[in-house]
Amino acid sequence: MALSTPLSQMSVALPTGLDGSSRSMIKVQSVSFTEKSCGSLLRLDSKSRSFNVKQRSTICMSLQQASRSKVSVTPLELEAPKETPLNLYRPKEPYTATIVSVERIVGPQAPGETCHIVIDHDGNVPYWEGQSYGVIPPGENPKKPGAPHNVRLYSIASTRYGDSFDGKTASLCVRRALYYDPETGEEDPSKAGVCSNFLCNAKPGDKVQITGPSGKVMLLPEDDPKATHIMIATGTGVAPYRGYLRRMFMENVPSFKFDGLSWLFLGVANSDSLLYDEEFAGYLKDYPENFRYDKALSREEKNKKGGKMYVQDKIEEYSDEIFKLLDNGAHIYFCGLKGMMPGIQDTLKRVAEERGESWEQKLTQLRKNKQWHVEVY
Repeated sequence: MALSTPLSQMSVALPTGLDGSSRSMIKVQSVSFTEKSCGSLLRLDSKSRSFNVKQRSTICMSLQQASRSKVSVTPLELEAPKETPLNLYRPKEPYTATIVSVERIVGPQAPGETCHIVIDHDGNVPYWEGQSYGVIPPGENPKKPGAPHNVRLYSIASTRYGDSFDGKTASLCVRRALYYDPETGEEDPSKAGVCSNFLCNAKPGDKVQITGPSGKVMLLPEDDPKATHIMIATGTGVAPYRGYLRRMFMENVPSFKFDGLSWLFLGVANSDSLLYDEEFAGYLKDYPENFRYDKALSREEKNKKGGKMYVQDKIEEYSDEIFKLLDNGAHIYFCGLKGMMPGIQDTLKRVAEERGESWEQKLTQLRKNKQWHVEVY
């Protein structure tokens, strides 16, 4: 819609349901409308099949004002507990939640499929940013006839308020696990990942058994709103960082006003494999003084030695700055496949030695100061 008369200090509510419905509403505070400045309030990943809110919810507004507006969240009672919620539901008595949506969030040239999955827990399984849910896929454990499948852990990719900002949902970032015979190159469905395929194949309304929340090592420290957070991920390891960044830059949380530096390093195969890229690019545009975003595309970029560009190569590029930030108290986080850590550790050790430092002593100090956070799988 276009307005010929400027309005100021106006609140609007827009639909955020993935189907364009008004199941969930967000309130944007202090939006100034003008005649010519038109933009979409929400910019969701264009690679998704049906994240089309931006086509349906376009309004005209002052772009500068709108870009810095934050979303109201509820219930604020979720800020009240002092103790971390842990293991509210266990494998023997899981909570039955409901699938809200399953969306492919990678492009056609990405190797494999990654999905963004929204789960409705109706506010009964609260969690904090950086925690994980366990998922029990339906069916029988082939190694234990008559018993359910083992729990699979997934880092939560949303804030405690969920993608609908009402505290009733949680989001997971799941890569479909497939197995290909090394000799024939043919897919073997019998060896496919049971839980990831269940989740990626799920439909809205399907039931899912969840446990948790679990984990404390990746919790976002909020005692210092001016702190520096260096986040390193490969692939779906970006999940907890999406929650951090939404809390820092998207949500209007009265008790947490971030004014520090958040620096994301993300390693994936190619441009089509980037996860939540438009969301992160939006933060970079709106908060350039508080957010940095570096990508390592192993199949598209070369490192300084002419080899594939991995996330550890990006870390090496900025190693002096990273070490100085760590010396000044920055938190550093690692999340992704276990295979990422040896290369990263080797890089950090080499850089430390070039600086005349002992990496072993430095790592010990980082752990002692609770600056070092690792969750790999």
